[in-house]
Order: sequence, then C-alpha cells, then structure tokens
Amino acid sequence: MTKYFILAMLLCQAVIASAQIMTVKNINYAGNAEENNTLNIFYKNDSVKNKPVLIFIHGGSWSSGKKETYWWLGRNFARKGVVTVIINYPLAPEAQYQKMANDCALAVKWVKQNISQYASSAENIFVMGHSAGAHLGELINSDPQYFQHAGIKNPIKGVVLNDPFGLDIFEYLTEAEKDDYYFDFLRTFTDKPAVWKSASPLNYVNNIKNPHLLLYGGKTYDAIKIQTPRLYQKLKANNVPVEIKEINGKSHVPMISQMIFGGNDLYKYILEFIASSSLQFDAD
Repeated sequence: MTKYFILAMLLCQAVIASAQIMTVKNINYAGNAEENNTLNIFYKNDSVKNKPVLIFIHGGSWSSGKKETYWWLGRNFARKGVVTVIINYPLAPEAQYQKMANDCALAVKWVKQNISQYASSAENIFVMGHSAGAHLGELINSDPQYFQHAGIKNPIKGVVLNDPFGLDIFEYLTEAEKDDYYFDFLRTFTDKPAVWKSASPLNYVNNIKNPHLLLYGGKTYDAIKIQTPRLYQKLKANNVPVEIKEINGKSHVPMISQMIFGGNDLYKYILEFIASSSLQFDAD
C-alpha cells in the first residue's frame, strides 16, 4: 500500500510541476508571416523574476529540423528555472548560411527586446545550439556582421555548443569525402572555398569575449572531435572563460536526444555554467 501511495504522490508532484510550465507558441520574431521566423517560449509560472534565458538553435545539417521537436528541452529547462526560447530559422535549399545566421540574430534581438515580459532578464541571454545550430550560434556570436545587420550590439552572455558541426566548414569541405552529406552542405555554403572560410566561426575566434561551454561526444564525427578542442585551445589562449567536456560513449544525435530526460548530466553542466556566467541565479 505504501508503495502505491508513494507512486501516487510522485505522479501528483509531476503533474503539479508540469502545470507550472507556461508555453507561448509561434511568435514571429522577424516582422513577417513566415513560419521559419517563429519561436516558442517555455517558462515557469512562479514569483521568481529576472530568470536567465536560453535560446536554443536546432541542428539538422542546415536543411532540416524544427522547433516543435524540442518541446521537452524547453520544458526541462523551464522546470529548472531557465526561461527557454526555441527558434525556427530558414533552411537549405531555400536559404544559405548567411540568411540563416541573419535570422538567428533577429531572434536574439527579439528576445533582448521582449523577454522581460516572461519574468526573464534581458541581461542574461545565453545561446545554445546542437550540430548545425551550434555553428549558427557561434557564427553570430563571433562574426560581428550579423548583429550589425540586426541593428544591435551582441547581447549574448554566454554560449553553449553541443556537438558543434562546422566550426571550420572550410577544413571540412576541403578534406571531406564527397558523399551525400558533402553535396547537401554545398546547398548551404555554395561550392566556393572563399565562402567556406567566411562561414567558419573559428576564423573569428579573436572576436569572442563571452564565456563558453563546449560539449562533444566521445563517439561523434571526427571533425567535431578535432575542431571543438581546437576552439577550446584558442579561447583559452585568449583568456576567454571556457570549459570543455567530452561525453563518453555518445555519438552525434544522442548528444542532444539524451536531454529528453530531465535528470541527464548535461543539464547539470549547463546550469552550473549559466550560474557562473550570469547575474545571481538560483536553480531548482
């Protein structure tokens, strides 16, 4: 009988916790009617003000993916006291990387100007991306043209890169096997090596001043295992606050899908990073 009582209590607590999470969907951040320029917001309905905000940019080889897939990420972070914004952005072949990055910068601008409505602090904006989304997050953070195009100064407090692909897209496309992925990526980056260089965040590393948390899988793609530590070393050499963690046994997709479970260690690492990088922040 006691066992069933405990299970019932746990279920009740889960339902209550879930009920506290508010969701606002399909806000357009670019002043148009495009679904590709919308975002969803997840936040806890409590009395805590000035929560940090995490903007998540999804992966998908720059040609697939959508914000709806990651509702669990939004809810898990919101339960832990972080207002979470998950964005759409235009995809290849309709858009190339500059358009994607410009629109991601517009999403960050919208958050900067509007997130205080959701008990969050516009001074504590963090950007997180997985795979291609990590590339775009670091590109807008490191290459100043994107926030200049958006008409604001870079407001990003810190960056979380989860298994980032394409930090040096020039190196990858120069050396990679010419398989289906290669030709898919050309739709995003053209066939011009000069463009590949312009699209590579590692070429702008000297512009980076904000703290970074770098996560990559022990069984991920070789390019990620080479370029992520390279970014770490360059940031370290420039005295930029940076942490790096290799997640043993994880390949590329599981590096994000493991976060379906709210108790996954990546939440602990990210929450500690946000707390150490932001203004006063108390996580549940």
